[in-house]
Amino acid sequence: MELGTSESSYPGSGNWEIPIDLFGSKKHAGVPRGVLAFADESDNVVFRVNRHPPNPNSSPLPKDKKVLVDASGHTLFSIYSYHNGSWKCYKGDSDGNRELVFRVQRTLKTFTRVELEVLFESGRSNDEVCDWKVKGSPFQRSCCIYKDADLVAQSSLMYKLHQIFVSRGKFRLTIFPGTIDHALIVAMFVIFLSGRK
Repeated sequence: MELGTSESSYPGSGNWEIPIDLFGSKKHAGVPRGVLAFADESDNVVFRVNRHPPNPNSSPLPKDKKVLVDASGHTLFSIYSYHNGSWKCYKGDSDGNRELVFRVQRTLKTFTRVELEVLFESGRSNDEVCDWKVKGSPFQRSCCIYKDADLVAQSSLMYKLHQIFVSRGKFRLTIFPGTIDHALIVAMFVIFLSGRK
């Protein structure tokens, strides 16, 4: 089962029969401490999120840039955050000619809840109809990702029986069967985690 991206057009390819769990943490073996990484059920790191200073020549100036890389270190997506509560996700890591994959706009921000709308660029006409929605609490690492009315993925903290204090340092991202690239879901989730800022 391949967890990386494919060469087909977005949003994604592949058809999985069962839900896939990825485990997010900043304390995975083999990954520098403080770097967010996602591992499979065998504890193999499949995605990593690196933070980079944005290009000062880009306009409008983004306030943050994150790069999603696969297990081999190949850059899959560059995620730019802007001051108006929006994000842009580009294929690869080029600061020159970039292929925009999707845009995200924050539509709700409260102390406990964030909602985002995701608009994919491929096959888009001039209408601004929202393709996907992400809803939840970044502080609790808890969200649901929807395509139309279908639940595509959800995340939660790693609870244990009789546990009084639940650490926010490790969480589960469950991707349900369907036809979406796992890397796209991880990219949306990374944006969600920074959605309250």
